[in-house]
Amino acid sequence: MFPLIRGWTDVQRSPKANLGLGLVLSFVAGATNAGGFLAVGSYTSHMTGILSSVADELVLGHITLALAGLVCLLAFICGAMCTAIMVNWGLRQQLHSSYSLPLSLESVALLVFGLFGSAIAAWSQMFVPVTVVLLCFIMGLQNAVITKISKAEIRTTHITGLVTDLGIELGKLIYINRAHPASPVLANRQRLRMHGSLVMGFLLGGLVGALGFKHGGYITTLPLAGLLWMLCLRPLWSDLRARAV
Repeated sequence: MFPLIRGWTDVQRSPKANLGLGLVLSFVAGATNAGGFLAVGSYTSHMTGILSSVADELVLGHITLALAGLVCLLAFICGAMCTAIMVNWGLRQQLHSSYSLPLSLESVALLVFGLFGSAIAAWSQMFVPVTVVLLCFIMGLQNAVITKISKAEIRTTHITGLVTDLGIELGKLIYINRAHPASPVLANRQRLRMHGSLVMGFLLGGLVGALGFKHGGYITTLPLAGLLWMLCLRPLWSDLRARAV
């Protein structure tokens, strides 16, 4: 397993490493989003629906619910901001773990969510809103990591853009080039495979997360936290050894 994921979160990267990391993070996002819905009754990975609900609630006069949606949006933005701060600080310090730092924080947040889920359920009226905010923060944190690593080529927490790009490439793939054979319309098969893989990764993660929360409860997030730690371990260890010398 460790040779397979070698370098996926390191500063020195390749397109293959970007895709590998993107697939894992898509899986984690799908599992967290679907499982989180079963836990707290709210999807937290896409801000389109949340912002639309804010508009709906304002029109209906539900000011408290509209404010709750804005807090979720702010939490997502804060997660992305946190990633930017941590990654840029790490790059300035020339750390191998620059991209691992926000994923380590995400792992800790998922660990807290999994370990204290039963307490959250027992005090649902008080802690469910806090949990939704935490999950939105996690999603913003994670999406910003892969966006920054891949130079905005890959995103993992919302699928609308991926499905749009997938549709564009499929349209090019079936286009019949008769009128202009000298300048044919051709699909980018690499992008087609990449976007298709990311969509399937999110779907698989959603299935696993939903089944896990249905049968195992909050503890389902613990393997997800462990998976993120595995991704972060090698560059973090490299930095620790360099500091010890």
